[in-house]
Formats: sequence, structure tokens, C-alpha cells
Amino acid sequence: MTRITRRGIIQTLAATPFLAPGIVRSAVAEALFQNAKPAAPTPNDWSKALCDSNMQRTPDPTKLGGWGYAISLYLYGQFLVYKRTDEKKYLDYIQGWVNKHISEDGIIDRPISALDYMLPGNLLLVLYAETRQDKYREAAESIRHRLDTYPRTEDGGLWHALSRQHQLWLDGMFMSTPFLVRYGKEFNDEAYSNDEAAKQLLIYIKHLNDPASGLMWHAYDESGAQTWADPATHHSAILWCRAIGWFGMALIEVLEYLPHKHPHRKELIAQVVQLTHAYARYQDASSGLWYQVVDKGSTAGNWLETSSSSMYTYTIYLAVQRGYIPKKMLDVACKGYRGVLTQLSIDPQGQAHIANICGGTNVGDLNYYFNRPRNTDDFHGLGAFLIMNETLRLSRCASPRL
Repeated sequence: MTRITRRGIIQTLAATPFLAPGIVRSAVAEALFQNAKPAAPTPNDWSKALCDSNMQRTPDPTKLGGWGYAISLYLYGQFLVYKRTDEKKYLDYIQGWVNKHISEDGIIDRPISALDYMLPGNLLLVLYAETRQDKYREAAESIRHRLDTYPRTEDGGLWHALSRQHQLWLDGMFMSTPFLVRYGKEFNDEAYSNDEAAKQLLIYIKHLNDPASGLMWHAYDESGAQTWADPATHHSAILWCRAIGWFGMALIEVLEYLPHKHPHRKELIAQVVQLTHAYARYQDASSGLWYQVVDKGSTAGNWLETSSSSMYTYTIYLAVQRGYIPKKMLDVACKGYRGVLTQLSIDPQGQAHIANICGGTNVGDLNYYFNRPRNTDDFHGLGAFLIMNETLRLSRCASPRL
């Protein structure tokens, strides 16, 4: 039997291509790594692995937390997994959380005092479609009609929250407009819903667009009273990753429902083109991810953030699929997708995790954004990943398919 030496192993490996995770190593490679601790196996389905792990960590969905956007973002991603797999446990878990927060008469247990509290309306719509229970329709109607009296800026922009008077935050557009156009489609309210969603997106673009970078500012204060508001423009000074990601996804989702002849469709597509090209410009060349403060990748203290990287990847991929941007941009999406996959792991107990997710974030200065918590398994990242992965997992970006 031929003796395998360390020098021989190294010479052999030097001529051997690297293997993708999950592919069995050759006997020669195993000889080199035989003393290393074996890595946990890579799941064939990261979406299911993350959903299953979260459900194991919190078996009772009523313990997830109150009516809010981050939990419902995750649960909407889990709904996409349910639709693919037809595994009812995923739907039951979603329904358990929603039922905790609405009565049999469709009354939500929290006032809709912020756009954040509109995002769970997407779960009401899918549960109504699945069950035809009137309480879900009635609760969704209450969110839709809250817009009839919800406070606005002088030019009609929806305030981010009653506690954020006169302020527009990019985040708020994903909280409200995808729900609005989906509601319109489901309940024959498209004339209002499509026009209102397009109007809001354009108002936010007017106040928060940054043509120089191609990106968008986090927030705008009509009153100019906030310390972060520029004296002349009234917008904030930071190009924060997830705020921009929220807005890009809002554009893509609304365009899925907006009629091709809608008068504002071309303007919204133009913003998608601008944003996605900016995403490509600021993508980290090494990792494929994007930075917490997007335009300051070389600044000490900045870090690569996972939820926004999932959002940008999703937006670019769909923009290519819909023909809004050139097909060559698919390479940017694929690089982003593979970068996000590096943030996934399996612990010794077999639990799946996703890392480097920015926690909930206000508006602040540069150091404020740099010093935000870098969480693992934060709902912002879980939800963004699931939405992205359920769209790209069988695309050519997945190699091997995940």
C-alpha cells in the first residue's frame, strides 16, 4: 500500500480544484483533514432549515412578539416556503401568531399608528386566501381604510409614524405599498390602491433620492426640526443599507401589480434602474455583500450587513427577470446570493443560523449606524433571506442548488 505523506497530499491538493460545500472530499483530502473537527452538513434546503430552527427555538408562535413588521416579514418569508413545500406546519405557525393579535371580528390588538404596523397586513391577505375566514378580510380592510385618515406631509406623503411627525423614512414604503397593491388586487380596489402606491413612492423619491450616488437617503423631515435634517434639503445625511433595500423591494413588488399602461410605471422603473446600478457599483468585490453604510466601504468601523444584501440581491434578480435592467446584471445578483450564503451556518445541535444582521435602527449619524447591533437570527435577516432564497434557490445563481 502506498504511504501518503504530507508533502504528497499538499502537492496533490495544489492541483485539485476546490470543492463546493457539501461535496464529499477525496480520500487524499480526507487524509489531510482527518484531525479537523467535522463540519455540520450543509442543508439541501436552507429556507426550511431556518424556518424549522426558528420554530424549534420558539415552538409557540404567540411568544414571538407583538403585532409588528419584523416578525411579519419573517412569517411572510415562511409563507413562501409553505407555498412551495405544502407543509402545513408552516402555515399553522403563521396563523397562530396572527390569531393571537386579531379578534374573531377582525379587530387588531394594536392601533395602526405607524406604517410599520401595516406590513403584517400581507399575512392577513394570504390567510384570507388560504382559509376564506372573514376575520382576516375585515382586519385587512381596517388597515386599508386607515390610510383614509392617516397623517401626511403637505404634498401627501405618509408620515412614518404618529410619533415621527412630518417624517418620511424609506422603510415605510415597504411597510405599506406592497400590502396596498395586493389588497387592491384581492378586493377590487385597484384604481385607488395602484394610484396611491405609485404616488407615495414618487413623493419619497422626490425627497430622498441622491442622484450623485444613485442611492437614497434614509429619512426626510418636512419640518426641518430634527437634528439630523439638513437645513436646506431636510433629508438625513447617511445612505443606510437596509432603508435603501426596503425601498428597492417596495418598487419591485408594486411593479408586479401595476398595470403596464399605468402613467407612473416608467418613472418607477427608472428608479429601479438607478438603484440597481448603484447596488452594482457599491457591491463589495471580495464578499459580494454590501456595507452597513453603503457608500463608505473603506471607512473604519463599517461592516458587511446580511439583510440588505439579501434585499439588493432579490431586487436585482427580479429586475433582470422583468427586463428592467440588462441580463449581465444577473452576475451581480449571483455574487450577492453566494455572499449571503456565507452568512449561514449549522451549529452542533443541528440548528441553522444567519449572521451579521443589523438590529432595528433609527435615524442618526455615521457612528450610530456603524455601532448598531450585529445580530444572529434577527427577524429582519431571516425574512429578507427567505424572500430572496425562495426566488433564487433554483436559479443559476445557486451552485449547487440550495
